[in-house]
Amino acid sequence: MQKELLITRIVRFYWDGFRNMTIGKTLWLIILIKLFVMFAILKVFFFPDYLGKFDTPSDKQEYVSDELIRRAVNH
Repeated sequence: MQKELLITRIVRFYWDGFRNMTIGKTLWLIILIKLFVMFAILKVFFFPDYLGKFDTPSDKQEYVSDELIRRAVNH
């Protein structure tokens, strides 16, 4: 008898469990929709891309450094 890999047994366990769910599939769908809203939609409105206006990594680094120093001094 050949031993199965641990990862194969884990995947099969979750696959069989998910396949036999009834209300769990609906709950997973709600979770996935909420994650999409949090990461895709809210990011656009609440987390602006401050570093997008800089071309090189050194320009981005300088901007972040200046902002950290400015905020530390003003605090």
